[in-house]
Amino acid sequence: MKKIVLFAMGMAMSMTTFAQDAVETTISADVVSSYIWRGQDLGSAAIQPTLGVAYKGLSLTAWGSYGLVNPADTKEFDLTLAYTLGNLNIGVTDYWFNQAIGGDPENRYFMYEAHGTNHVFEANIGYDFGVANLQWFTNFAGNGGADKDGKRVYSSYVEATVPFKLATADWTATAGAVPFATDFYNGWTNGFAVTNLALKATKDVKITDAFTVPVFAQVAANPCTQNAYFVVGLTLIP
Repeated sequence: MKKIVLFAMGMAMSMTTFAQDAVETTISADVVSSYIWRGQDLGSAAIQPTLGVAYKGLSLTAWGSYGLVNPADTKEFDLTLAYTLGNLNIGVTDYWFNQAIGGDPENRYFMYEAHGTNHVFEANIGYDFGVANLQWFTNFAGNGGADKDGKRVYSSYVEATVPFKLATADWTATAGAVPFATDFYNGWTNGFAVTNLALKATKDVKITDAFTVPVFAQVAANPCTQNAYFVVGLTLIP
């Protein structure tokens, strides 16, 4: 899922180690041909808006995904509170999905019961090594996954990204894995499983002298489910 935590990661990588004195606002929207998140197919063409504020390394960001073609596709609304200190970043995300298995069939946003909510609460920690960025994510509350006996597990996901430039485009290579058994990713993983291998290229397309649109394409594969995906999209930034 292009998800809100990945936005916080990107912001962390782009920020310098010096604190910013002014409040920064982010407004953007991705339009994608399909919604692929951590190697999972969550729907067809979608618009994915972002609204965020940041001050001296602390950020609060809202992110969503809404299907443009199929009304049955996943609808999502996420809130992330993150903090960046130098190359280190930490964050907490509240995910809400309208199709959470085992959650609230009425899809109520303000339903927080332990065994009847569509919210997933996730913590993450990461470090940018320059040549690579490493992130660890763990669900700690909400509808965050279970084992075969129905017992709650702290579903986790670890991901490494490597940015590089090639042929006038910005590229990112990604490798992600689920370290422990859970039904949260791909329906079920029995243990350690590589779930996301991706290669993404982004290039600015000049529309006018004062306006450019970042356009991206990504090929992704999930070795665990033996699925492969090709996604194209663009980012609208006012």
